[in-house]
Amino acid sequence: MPTVKIEAQISALDLLEAVQQLSQPELEQFIEQVLQFHAQKIAPSLSAKESELLIKINQDLPQELRELYQILLEKRERETLTESEYQQLLESTEQVEKYQAQRLEYLTQLAQIRQISLTNLITQMGLQPINND
Repeated sequence: MPTVKIEAQISALDLLEAVQQLSQPELEQFIEQVLQFHAQKIAPSLSAKESELLIKINQDLPQELRELYQILLEKRERETLTESEYQQLLESTEQVEKYQAQRLEYLTQLAQIRQISLTNLITQMGLQPINND
């Protein structure tokens, strides 16, 4: 793309007239750059702390724990838990609750950074509660 140094104030209309003089490939490249610039302007910029919190918030329970917990909940529902499985369920429940409490703490920190209520943040993020039944 040709380089032009402009040290004058020009109106948007004058700029548009200059853009009309670009070749098709130059115009496409220019439009792509304008769209990137536009996206940067309108997209909220995340701080490092926000990014870190979002990563932690979006981490799921370890698959092994999630599967074991679900199996034990189903056995409890069917009333077929053995005593050792009942102990596993208690331990798994404690781990799940710790995960949920930690996730809630991360959400609270993010809400504080963004200066919105926790309820609004959860709604904005489209989060659903984990079903422990």
